[in-house]
Amino acid sequence: MTRYPSRREGSAIGRSGTACRVVALLLALLFVPLAPAAATSSGPPGFADLVAKVAPAVVNIATRKVATRAEGPSLPQVPPGSPFEEFFKEFFNREREQQQQQQQRRSFSLGSGFIIDPEGYVVTNNHVIADADEISVVFQDDKEVPAKVVGRDTKTDLALLKIEGDKPFPFVEWADSDQVRVGDWMLAIGNPFGLGSTVTAGIISARGRDIRSGPYDDYIQVDAAINRGNSGGPSFTMDGKVFGVNTAIFSPSGGNIGIGFAIPSNLARPVIESLKRTGRVARGWLGVRIQTVTEEIAESIGLKEVAGALVASVTPGGPAAASAIEPGDVVLEFDGKKIDKMRSLPRIVAETPVGREVDVVIWRKGERKTVRVKLGELPDDEQVAELGKPQTAPAPQPGAAARIGEFGLRVSPITPELKEKFQLPEKARGVVVTEVDPDGPAAQEGIRPGDLIVEVMQEEIKTPNELVAKLDAAKRAGRKAALLLVERQGDVRFVAPRFKE
Repeated sequence: MTRYPSRREGSAIGRSGTACRVVALLLALLFVPLAPAAATSSGPPGFADLVAKVAPAVVNIATRKVATRAEGPSLPQVPPGSPFEEFFKEFFNREREQQQQQQQRRSFSLGSGFIIDPEGYVVTNNHVIADADEISVVFQDDKEVPAKVVGRDTKTDLALLKIEGDKPFPFVEWADSDQVRVGDWMLAIGNPFGLGSTVTAGIISARGRDIRSGPYDDYIQVDAAINRGNSGGPSFTMDGKVFGVNTAIFSPSGGNIGIGFAIPSNLARPVIESLKRTGRVARGWLGVRIQTVTEEIAESIGLKEVAGALVASVTPGGPAAASAIEPGDVVLEFDGKKIDKMRSLPRIVAETPVGREVDVVIWRKGERKTVRVKLGELPDDEQVAELGKPQTAPAPQPGAAARIGEFGLRVSPITPELKEKFQLPEKARGVVVTEVDPDGPAAQEGIRPGDLIVEVMQEEIKTPNELVAKLDAAKRAGRKAALLLVERQGDVRFVAPRFKE
C-alpha cells in the first residue's frame, strides 16, 4: 500500500525541498564560469607604453680599470757566502720573470645612465665612472660604444659622457622636479647587478632628504626597487620625463628595501648644462660660514620662528663682506626664496648664476634688513684659504677671572700662560674658558676648557667683566638664553646656553 505523507510531513518535505533548491541555485551561481574580463579592466593601467617610449634612451655603463700586479717580495738580506744566497737569488729571479710575462689585470664595474640629447650626451653618477680607464655605453640591443668624459662634479656626484655613432640617438627630457609630489607614481630603469635593462615602479616617498653625502643634498626618496648597478639611471614621471637621477639606497643588507634616493632634476640639470658648456661647474658664492638656528639661539636673538641660516663667520674679500653681512646675522630669504632650514642656503646660492645681484633678507639685532649682494664664483678650498682669516681684535686688557654660575663655567683674561696651556693663537681675542661644570648649560652646548668666548649677544667682549655685564643685561631683558660666539682652534660657531632657572 502506498503511503502518502501527512500534511505535517508534507510541509516539512516541501520546506526541505525549497531549501535544497536554494542551496543548489547558490552553488550553481558560484560555479558558473565567468566571461573573461577585458584587458583594460583587469587591473590598474600598466607601464608598457611608457617603457617602450623611454627605455631606448636608458643605457648601461661599463667601466674598466687597468691595474698592474703588485711587485713580489724583495730579496732578503743574507750573509755573503751563505749556502742560502744562491738559492734565494734563483728563486726570486724566477718569480720576477713570471711577473713580467703576466699581462695586466682588468677590473670591471657596471652602472646606468641616460641620453639627454640626440648628439649622444649621457648622464650618469660620478662614482660610477670614478678612476675608470675605459668607459663604454651599452644599449638595449647589447651594442657597445666607447664613451669619453666631458666633465664631472664630485659635489653632486654627477658626470657627463659623450658617445659617437649613428645619430640621432634616442633621448629623454628633463622634468620639473619641483612639480612632482609625494605619492606620485614613478618609474625607474637601470642595470641592477649587471643584469641589463630592468624596469621597476613605485611612488615618490619623500622630498628634501639629506643623507650626508655632499654639501647640496636635497634628494627625492622613492620606493621603486633600486639596487647596485642602478646608480646613474633615471627616475621617470608618468609622462616620460626624468625627475631624478638614481644615486643611492639605504640598506643594512646592501639590497633593496624600498628606500632609494634620486638627485632632483632641477639640481642636476644646471650642473649637466654647465659641464656640457665648459667641462666644469661654476657655482654662486656668498662667502659665509653658517650654522643651524636652534630654539635657544632664536629665543636669544628675538627671532619668533626657528628658521634661517645663522652666519658664524664672513670670508674677508668675499661677496658677503662686500655687502656688510656680519657674523650673527640670520639669513631668512635669499633671492626671494625663504630659507626654512640652514642646509637650504648653500644649495640655493650654488644654483644662482655667478655675477647676479640678489636681495638677501637678514635678521640683525631684532630687526629685518635687506641687503643687496653680487654673487661671486665659488672658489676651491685652497683659494678660500688664500683669502685670509677673519680679522682679529686688539689684545684684551688684563682683568680678574670670573665664574658664570648660570652657565656653569669659569672664564679668565687671555694670558701668556693660558695661551701656552691651551695652545691659543698669538692674536687670540675675547676671554678663555678655564673650567666647565660637566652638568651645566655650557657643557650641554659643547663648550669646553680652552674655548674662547668672543662675543655675547652679538657684541664683542674683551674681559670677563664685560661678559658678566652683558649676561646680566640679557637676563634683565627677559632672555632665557644668551647667544655666545665661541672660537676653538680657528673654528667659530654660535651657541646659546640657557640661564639656570
